Amino acid sequence: MSVFGNIMSKVFGHANAQAAPAAPQQPSSTASSSGKASGSAPAGPAASGTNTAKTAASAAPQQPSSTAPSGGKTSGPAPAAPAAAGTSGPTTAAAPSPVRVQVDVEAVLKDLASKNKEKLDWRNSIVDLMKLLNLDSGLSARKELAEELNYTGNTQDTAAMNVWLHKQVMVKLAENGGKVPESLKT
Repeated sequence: MSVFGNIMSKVFGHANAQAAPAAPQQPSSTASSSGKASGSAPAGPAASGTNTAKTAASAAPQQPSSTAPSGGKTSGPAPAAPAAAGTSGPTTAAAPSPVRVQVDVEAVLKDLASKNKEKLDWRNSIVDLMKLLNLDSGLSARKELAEELNYTGNTQDTAAMNVWLHKQVMVKLAENGGKVPESLKT
């Protein structure tokens, strides 16, 4: 998985674990009832649109309202995932419920920081943010993240790169369904 994918997974996964303990059970039951379309229910929404997590997050809130009327028979990326998830109505309607509605990124990070023994400046430091998420915060991981996010500056200037990375991570989290205050994106 990509470095940013790991960041997003940690933030959104933590929020989903707090919000709905039943959330991990639903994708696995959905996966066992799928097999018609993409073979894997969690990859279905992203695979049916573009290859970005943004599409899955932005299409997800539309799925619950479109599943009942469409019955999986209309065209378009959002209804395709529920049709692949199963044929029965209750299973199809239940599958989108654990989807990220809008994760409060700041609240998730505050919660993680409150449970962390080390005082981390996650609001300003990409290194501390990655440490808070229990991810590799080493220079090679940050350079890989910079490449993923299309950093055009000099990666040898780590101070400038780190400031840019922190801002971009917050912007990308917001683009992918996270509620991020402006103060964290600037």
